[in-house]
Amino acid sequence: MNLDLTGRVALVTGATGELGRAITRTLAGCGARVAIHYHRAADRAVALQKELPGSEIFSADITSQEEINRMRDAVKAKLGAPDIIVTNAVIQYQWTKVLEQSPADYRSQFESCVLQNVLMAQAFLPDMIAKKRGRVIAINTECAMQNDPNQSAYVAGKRGMDGLLRVLAKEVGEHGITVNQVAPGWMLSENRPAADRPDSYREQIPLKKWGTDQDVANAVAFLASDLAGYITGVYLPVCGGHVMPGI
Repeated sequence: MNLDLTGRVALVTGATGELGRAITRTLAGCGARVAIHYHRAADRAVALQKELPGSEIFSADITSQEEINRMRDAVKAKLGAPDIIVTNAVIQYQWTKVLEQSPADYRSQFESCVLQNVLMAQAFLPDMIAKKRGRVIAINTECAMQNDPNQSAYVAGKRGMDGLLRVLAKEVGEHGITVNQVAPGWMLSENRPAADRPDSYREQIPLKKWGTDQDVANAVAFLASDLAGYITGVYLPVCGGHVMPGI
């Protein structure tokens, strides 16, 4: 068995970010033609495209229905309708306590976590329904289970996203479309080495080692493949056991 995505089109939002780059490279390495989404990091998008023959770059504000629909039309024109969408983009902000957090930060997390997934589904799933095949993979976070101090806006957005995607999984499953979530912990990546991470966090991980962006990308590739054809509605932590969903 192998993770063969030959002939598939995959769209990754936030593809120029730390996790996004690894996900995009991995899906391309499995044979998919990848639509590289970016918002403002055009230079990183161009550099990533040069690495991956057959890929294309597309710019859009993922909180705007008009821009997502425009991106959908552009992707279809250049690559064809996506078989796989990975919603990875998220708006960054300064974390602080609930009593000090700006209401605008809660809005930004709702827009980039919940609304992004609504708009992406409305734009791209009709074509998947027509083909009777599709994969929706969203990047969540272990924070949605931790609920630690200073995480409130992020957790609110991601937990809202979780509920939305569980409902979506039940609504579109009959069309051969799976909807799953990958929930990373605090991972290492090319611009975020171990030196930037506290040893105290690593010691709390049952596996006693850091995870990497590639670990996240591997989980995404599996869920995008035919090997995961009977898996849907899943929240899958990739964090070395740092959080463990209960039953």
